[in-house]
This record gives sequence, structure tokens and C-alpha cells, in this order.
Amino acid sequence: MDVMRSILNKFTRFLPDKMYLSLLHYYHFHRWIDWKNPKTFNEKLQWLKLHDRRPEYTQMVDKYLVRDYIKEMIGEQYLIPLLGYYEKFEQIDFDRLPNQFVLKCNHGSHCSMICKDKDSFNVGEARQNFNRWLRKNYFWVYREYPYKNVRPCIICEEFMTNDGDVPEDYKVFCFDGEPQLVRVDVGRFTDCTYNFYTLAWKRSEIKNGPLSAKDTPKPDCLSEMLSLSSILSKGIKHLRVDWYVVKGKLYFGELTFYNAGGFDTDFSTYEDDLKCGEFLCLKQ
Repeated sequence: MDVMRSILNKFTRFLPDKMYLSLLHYYHFHRWIDWKNPKTFNEKLQWLKLHDRRPEYTQMVDKYLVRDYIKEMIGEQYLIPLLGYYEKFEQIDFDRLPNQFVLKCNHGSHCSMICKDKDSFNVGEARQNFNRWLRKNYFWVYREYPYKNVRPCIICEEFMTNDGDVPEDYKVFCFDGEPQLVRVDVGRFTDCTYNFYTLAWKRSEIKNGPLSAKDTPKPDCLSEMLSLSSILSKGIKHLRVDWYVVKGKLYFGELTFYNAGGFDTDFSTYEDDLKCGEFLCLKQ
């Protein structure tokens, strides 16, 4: 988090959500939101933050409770195996964990750590990180209402790999229950690059980078991925459904209502932001 955003987050909690989001949007894009007629994808996500606040969204963004939602909606076979649940870091018994695993908080983004070798895993660093993350309410960062009432915890999941390589992250952008775009993130946790693909698996004209130089092959389970994403996003104006493909099998990642918090500056041009926004209809 840069200095300016940190200042906004710490000293502007007294501001109404609309005013805060307007200021943050201006900071990122150097233009004000037209709240009466939002046009870009990022602007429309800000509008949804204020006008689409269903109680069930809290469970859907909770990385622990969403497991029950996925089990009910599409089946537990799509869940990454859970190795542990902890309310405090001190509850983790590392002796009982396998050599490789993933620790993550349930209530925000960018709050996870991968252990590829337990003997070299820095437990002290992990304790410091997770204790700091657990104290944070991520609602205040971008005023994403679903996160406001998530009860923080730590979960441990199996480390899923394709012969040692971290799998690509397939992010299906759904609008009113219909998948429209798939963004593939390559090289997560290193120098991540990504491309948008159409449902026919052609590079989209919408560019959102840093772009990958090579195309990602169409996954064999793409139809299944899109069908399940449609089920999970039915009746919702916009929902991003994330997936992993591990050794040919499809695994659920997470649900996201506001890609990049609604402040995605990776669109190559303003026009690309507009084109993506055309998928999102705010009218009833």
C-alpha cells in the first residue's frame, strides 16, 4: 500500500463511502466518477458497492465459509482439500502439517503464504504477517461491503501444483450469470502476466496487462468451468469466479465482486475500461 492510500485509509474513515470512493477513484484515474451515469468497468464497480449489498455476499467472499456455499451449489469435489482452520496463528501445529501447504487469511486479498519446504519455512515471519493481517478489516481499504462483517481466521489448504509448477489462475468474469471473459494469470507469486480471452478462446480486444507474450492453451475443462461459473453467478450483476486446473482437474479458487477493488489501473487504455464496462448493465 503506497503512502497516499495509507493516509486515506487511516484518516478518512469518517468520510461517507461515496465521498471516499470518489476521492480514491480520482487519485487512481485523475477523473471524477459520474455517479448518475457510470460508464467504465471501474466506475460501475464503485456504483455496485453502494447499491448492491446483499447479506449473502459476506459468506461468498469468506474464503472459509464459501466452502459450504460451493459444496451446496456445485459439489465439494471442486474444493481444494482443507488441512486446518485456526482463529489464531498460535493454534497452528506445524508438526501435523505436510511438507508443503498454503496458509491464508479468509477475509482479504494478498494475505497468504506458501510453504514449499517446511524445514526452511520462516515461522517467525509468518507469525508476524498473519497477526498483522488478522487485525485488519479490509472493508476500510476500498469500502467493499461484503468484507465488513467477515470474522477473520486462518485456513490451511493443500499446495496444489502441476508437477511442481504453480497452476495458472483462470478468472471468469460473469455478468448477470453469463460468463463473458476469462482472464488467465500466469506466473503468480513471481512476475505475473495475464491476458483476456473470449469464450471462443481468442485473445480479447480488451487489453489488461502486464500482458503475457504467449497464449495459454485452451483448457480441456473450459466448458465445465464456464457452466459452473454461470451457476455460481446467477442473479448477480457482476461476479468474478476464479479457478485452477491441476492435472486436468478443476478446482475452485474464490469469488470476487470487485476486481482489483474497482481500481484496476492495468487496462491499457481508457477505451479498454469502457469496453469491459459495456458488459455490466446496472439497470434493473
